[in-house]
Amino acid sequence: MPQYVALLRGISPTNPAMRNEKLRGVFEGLGLTHVQTVISSGNVLFESPITDVHELEGKIEEALPAHLGFTSTTIIRSREQLQQLVNKKPFKGVEHTQKTYLTVTFFKNEFRTELDFPYRPENKTYEILGMYDYAMCSVVDLTGAKTPDLMSWLEKQFGKEITTRTWKTVERILKKLDT
Repeated sequence: MPQYVALLRGISPTNPAMRNEKLRGVFEGLGLTHVQTVISSGNVLFESPITDVHELEGKIEEALPAHLGFTSTTIIRSREQLQQLVNKKPFKGVEHTQKTYLTVTFFKNEFRTELDFPYRPENKTYEILGMYDYAMCSVVDLTGAKTPDLMSWLEKQFGKEITTRTWKTVERILKKLDT
């Protein structure tokens, strides 16, 4: 059966309605199986015979306010899509450290950009390395910027149907999908 991860936007682990056990309950209530979560930031792994990702996203987006009282953009990726992204090695030679944050921004829908990669916005301390199948990979220099600076810029450029994860989180999700 196909394996997926739902990447939920705007999840706050301090909100009792957004805790992992409640998120898992909603997904299980939708008939999804092998439901698991990875860290407390809206990463829900599951299996489903439904292969229409837009249908799955719609069901989840409809269920969250009905059962938990909040809305969240839901972006689904298959295990295969995450593996393809990791296989591209978009961060070749760059390490995730306390000073350098590697991030992946996932886009719900196809979009066009005229940016030439790698791209560094003027007066910013982050760099967009490239686009890979509805995902944008970036490096943030934390000595002069914070991740929210990047996310604010991305939202202004591309809208709110996006969500960002660290590269380490993407690797954790993929590892958990493989167990």
